[in-house]
Amino acid sequence: MRFRALHPLVLLLTGLTLAFTTTGCVGSGETVAPADTVSVRRFDQGRMWTFEDPPLDYFEQEYGFRPSDQWLRRARLGALRFADYCSASFVSPRGLILTNHHCARESVSDVSVEGEDLVEDGFYAEERAGERKVKDLYVEQIVEVRNVTDSVETLVKSAAQSNEIEAVAQARRRQSAQLEERLTRQAKRQDTTLRVRVVPLYEGARYSAYTLKRYHDVRLVMAPERDLGFYGGTADNFTYPRYTLDAAFFRAYTPEGEPVEDNVYFPFSRGGAQEGDPVFTVGNPGTTNRLSTTAQLAYERDVALPQRLETLRSRTRALEQFIEENPAAAEEYDLENTLFSLENALKATRGELEGLRDPALLARRQAGEETLADSIAATDSLQEKYGNTLREIERIQSAKRSSVRQMAAFTGFLNPRLGSHLLARALYAYYHDTVRRRPDVPPDELKRLRKQALEIEEWPAALEKRYIAARLRQVRRTLGPSAPIVRRALRGDSPEAVAQRLAQESALTDSIRFARLLDEGYLKSDDPSVPVIEPLASLFLELNRQQRDFALSEEALGARLNRARLAVYDRARLPPDATFSLRLSDGRVDGYEYNGTRAPAYTTFYGLYDHYASYRRAPPPNEAWDLPERWRTPPENFDRTTPLNLASTNDIAGGNSGSPLLNRDLEVVGVVFDSNIQALPNTFLYRSRAARTISVDARGILEALEDIYEADRLVGEITGSMRAPAEADVSGAASSE
Repeated sequence: MRFRALHPLVLLLTGLTLAFTTTGCVGSGETVAPADTVSVRRFDQGRMWTFEDPPLDYFEQEYGFRPSDQWLRRARLGALRFADYCSASFVSPRGLILTNHHCARESVSDVSVEGEDLVEDGFYAEERAGERKVKDLYVEQIVEVRNVTDSVETLVKSAAQSNEIEAVAQARRRQSAQLEERLTRQAKRQDTTLRVRVVPLYEGARYSAYTLKRYHDVRLVMAPERDLGFYGGTADNFTYPRYTLDAAFFRAYTPEGEPVEDNVYFPFSRGGAQEGDPVFTVGNPGTTNRLSTTAQLAYERDVALPQRLETLRSRTRALEQFIEENPAAAEEYDLENTLFSLENALKATRGELEGLRDPALLARRQAGEETLADSIAATDSLQEKYGNTLREIERIQSAKRSSVRQMAAFTGFLNPRLGSHLLARALYAYYHDTVRRRPDVPPDELKRLRKQALEIEEWPAALEKRYIAARLRQVRRTLGPSAPIVRRALRGDSPEAVAQRLAQESALTDSIRFARLLDEGYLKSDDPSVPVIEPLASLFLELNRQQRDFALSEEALGARLNRARLAVYDRARLPPDATFSLRLSDGRVDGYEYNGTRAPAYTTFYGLYDHYASYRRAPPPNEAWDLPERWRTPPENFDRTTPLNLASTNDIAGGNSGSPLLNRDLEVVGVVFDSNIQALPNTFLYRSRAARTISVDARGILEALEDIYEADRLVGEITGSMRAPAEADVSGAASSE
């Protein structure tokens, strides 16, 4: 299950990025299988196709139909971005939206009123008037796609002439942001709900401008109980066979308060998909690293992922203990959802690390890299432009090794799920005081900095104490107890003693007092967090500048390497890495071999009840496989043989949660909610022998809505009582458009 991505708070001011990331570098000497023992395969870079370059010839060869322009247009317009963390789709001509229950959890919690626990009990609006508006929730639809590579490159020519790779990368970022702003202003003159997102593809070798229509009024229509929407809990996350009803429905409304009408949508298929059938996902995969070099992946294996894994383990333990001891506070701050996110990230990171430790994976990547290098060397013009690029990227990875130990002290420092909110506020306050003394900082930038600082939410003092102590222990362990920075921050006290003092006495635990400190001058105050953050912030900002420079260099070199790739390979055969932009992925419904047996293509409600009977009494008591009362005694007409979940070979990543799974007629046969554990290394290399995308079967959704929830209004809307698209609109044949 892919919960909301763990993105840190990001601050850009006078060229400084306060988001701390760790990516890239040379390996530690671990033996990698010789490249000549493996073969490069066509889809090693995956099947996340852009709508700009769909592989029409491949689709025709593989599936016997060639998507028309109209087919592609409908696929694009029916798909949605669900806020900034999931995918979704329109499933009726009245703005009805389908996504995942786990994407909806926060929204369901937000619309619960006093005395309700809709996450626990579920929700269904029997009438339209009962649909509940979710504050700040939005969905976006791509209404136009343009290639703007030439526009960006024209703007950065002067920087490119300097031959400084960092300057080139900075210029591209700056000019793409300015182009995005200008195109957005133009679009808003036509429609105030439009905005433009300029997205770098192939690490900046190409740029696309996506014009997005945003629907601001989104209302909850239906969500099942948590016990169904997250059936199996963390234990079943990233596994298959699965038995969960991870689906939810919303509706988009117009500014006038009426449901959106006559939108392009995907009707539900009552017949579903059969094993072997082609199926397509349309969604927004978050991040992959399939175009990174083997040197960069070796660093991920040796440094970045182990550091992240260690931090995730520490914070997960701290949060689990707090929730167990403070259930009321955990509910008030919705910390169960935060814990689910951490557990999800922990399992995903472990799976990715295990994948990179598989010598065969890096060997295949190495073989592909050598093939690319040979192709570059074989052409004089390519060799002259790009011949040294791989070596330069490797050199940067070696340089990054020098600060590995110091970087480990700050892993996830500004991540709202991995770092103390109090220390994050302290860092922002430190930086706010520092930059406002500089005459070259524009007032608007200072206001933006203050606004971002105030967006950091409060946490319970007892939880802050645990997180501050965990961070200070991490700093002491990685830098050493005798390091001057550690001695200055702790001043002879233990991490636990410092954490307790800050949690009890610092004004940063209170939003109002924090705002006052920002305005009056944090560093000149007597707040007990000041002597702690001063040495830490100094090192953090120094390291962050260094990492920013490394990142800019890698970004520019990555764009250069991918221009070489695009000169060698057809774009329709080489999809770019995921960028949380809309992609079309193809596959087939298929089971797979595992653990000496075979996972079926489908599971049914019988499996749900088998797990309920088998696990709920097993010690220790585990509520992950419990069922609500109405599910324990379903009506006689409830058909337990109905498919509930299904497996397919589609290519997905975090952000695809909620993507519709479609047949070739663009009918919904499922909704994507997870991958299996075997698919986690696909972040680095796409493999489909046992890697699978897991979806809730449309037939299971309908069976539950009809016979368990008696959601007649909703069933009528998604099963054809309303007009479906004309056959000519969704066929693969060429259209007149």
